[in-house]
Amino acid sequence: MNNFVQTLRSLGPVRLAALAGVGVALIGFIIYFASRMTSTQMDLLYGDLAPGDAKAIITQLEDKNIPYQMADGGKSVLVPSDQVLKLRVQMAEMALPTGATVGYELFDNTSALGSTQFTQNINLVRALEGELARTIRSIQGVDGARVHLVLPKREPFTREEIQPSASVVVHMRGGRLQPAQVLAIQNLIAASVPSMKASQVAIIDERGTLLTRGMDDEGTLLAQTQDEMRKAEERRLASAIEQLLERTVGVGKVRAEVVAEMDFNRVVTNHESYDPEGQVVRSSTTIGEENNTSDTVENVSVQQNLPAGQFSGNGAPTSRSSEKRNEETINYEITRTTTNEIKEAGKIHRLSVAVMVDGVANKAADGTTSWTPRSDEEMKKITALVRSAMGFDDTRGDQLEVVNMQFVDMGDMLGTDTEWSFMGFTKAEIMKIAEGLGVAIVAILVILLVVRPLVQRAFENLPAGADQAGVGLLTAEMQGAPQLTGPGGMPIPGSMLGAPDELEDAEELIDIDKVEGRVKASSLRKIGEIVDKHPEEALSIIRNWLYQET
Repeated sequence: MNNFVQTLRSLGPVRLAALAGVGVALIGFIIYFASRMTSTQMDLLYGDLAPGDAKAIITQLEDKNIPYQMADGGKSVLVPSDQVLKLRVQMAEMALPTGATVGYELFDNTSALGSTQFTQNINLVRALEGELARTIRSIQGVDGARVHLVLPKREPFTREEIQPSASVVVHMRGGRLQPAQVLAIQNLIAASVPSMKASQVAIIDERGTLLTRGMDDEGTLLAQTQDEMRKAEERRLASAIEQLLERTVGVGKVRAEVVAEMDFNRVVTNHESYDPEGQVVRSSTTIGEENNTSDTVENVSVQQNLPAGQFSGNGAPTSRSSEKRNEETINYEITRTTTNEIKEAGKIHRLSVAVMVDGVANKAADGTTSWTPRSDEEMKKITALVRSAMGFDDTRGDQLEVVNMQFVDMGDMLGTDTEWSFMGFTKAEIMKIAEGLGVAIVAILVILLVVRPLVQRAFENLPAGADQAGVGLLTAEMQGAPQLTGPGGMPIPGSMLGAPDELEDAEELIDIDKVEGRVKASSLRKIGEIVDKHPEEALSIIRNWLYQET
């Protein structure tokens, strides 16, 4: 025990403080590692929960005696990682989480008895709003949604019908809704509510940005559709040009941009033409009439006024007439050509295409890369390919520019943003391996730097003291100091312990200040040689030491 205390004292305050710090750090690391190894690995069950959903989920976990942890201010629930999938399935069976919205399950716990018509109507609107909000949240990128419906009640004895409308607030998950997604939400709500038009749905995001006006603006919707058609046609042409040239110049060596001017006017043309030379008889009608009449002309006299039978009209003149008429009607059919021409919207009016082609990279033997522009003949071939791919038409006024320029390596400018991985291990697995290696390294360092020196000093303390005393006496004898005496009181001559030349390697003796009390191999070897040469004198010295201690 005294030797151990003496060894600690010989270390000094600085080394003792360092040793204490290493010990405390080692103990803390061992406690941390033990707690990590013994504690259950927790993983996220649900995040960004509403207070009502969090309470319902915690109640279910407590009923099942499953350990859990709350995080993110009570919005996240952590459970053991090996039970996450199972618990999610069980929570889904219970319709959790609900997202703080209610759907048609609102009617499951309510009774129609005692409920007014107003209450039933309000509950119907709430349920419909909740179901629509849940459906919108299922869209990729949408984190939350809230729907407000305005369903006007038609008053009796009124002819004017008020159209229903809706307002939607969408919370995104680190992104923005695409125009196609906005249009999809509009049509989804319009199809879910009777008599609602898509133009009556207003949509805004969490930043207050108006995504659609929600008014009677079919013109705006039509303009958006036309713009999408134009952009789609531009992307199609640009992609076709790039895919065609990349087979020759290499992937990433060509860039194409297309600007299309399109005519979205739908034109319907009806044209009729007649051919006079191609007439044919369609119908013919012939009418013939003949009329013959005769009439006697009598003079007016007294005899005509006599009673009947007394007058005779003999000798009166007679007039005759004859009429004949022929009518023929012929209907001719003339050849007629009717042409109905319909020009659908979306016709390309003019194209402007710009193509940039990279040169040829030549790598030298020393590793340097030089850029060489492409030849004029090759650029002409590339231009001809682009003209064919885009459908170049001079009559439309199309424009095409193909330029050979050096591309900048975006990988060198921005760096590679790839996910780090090591031999297929996940981050959690690598952390566990690192913790185990850390504990092993710390344990090895403690054994080599702390335990091993203490053990060596404990075992070397006793013989080292004896050797130091013997060496001191030998050195004192060499320097003329008084010599030790044997049991008979006879001094031991210095020549018996070896001549001074036998200790010429004085630098190999024990040096406590430099080697912290360790005996060098050379000093031990010298003392061993002296004992072998003079065993009796060495025995006398040891006996003298024993007598001095007693």
